[in-house]
Amino acid sequence: MKAVWLALAALMLGGCASVSDLEQTHETMDVISGKSPKDYSACLAQRLSSSRSPLTIEPHKSGFRVIVPQKFGSGPAAVVLVEERSGGSSIKVHERLSNLPVRFHDVRNAATACISG
Repeated sequence: MKAVWLALAALMLGGCASVSDLEQTHETMDVISGKSPKDYSACLAQRLSSSRSPLTIEPHKSGFRVIVPQKFGSGPAAVVLVEERSGGSSIKVHERLSNLPVRFHDVRNAATACISG
């Protein structure tokens, strides 16, 4: 139980990471989808609407950059880069505290569910 509280404290007190900082980290997910960048981004926003504040979706290169806010605290929890490719999209997920095993998995679950669903 003590480990859970320490992990929760680390999540809440962890340093703020900017969008550009997150984009420089190793991807926690790198996949392709048959959906267009617009459809994939809309699916991601819909699936995360019940667990997160509104996402920021902005044009980026040939697709979109989706910025997912933290549940607690300020700053981004994840950045999802959705780029157009022939026949669909290339998706790269960059998560804050990606090496912490006791983190929220709603971003990863939503990103996975939107690949084909």
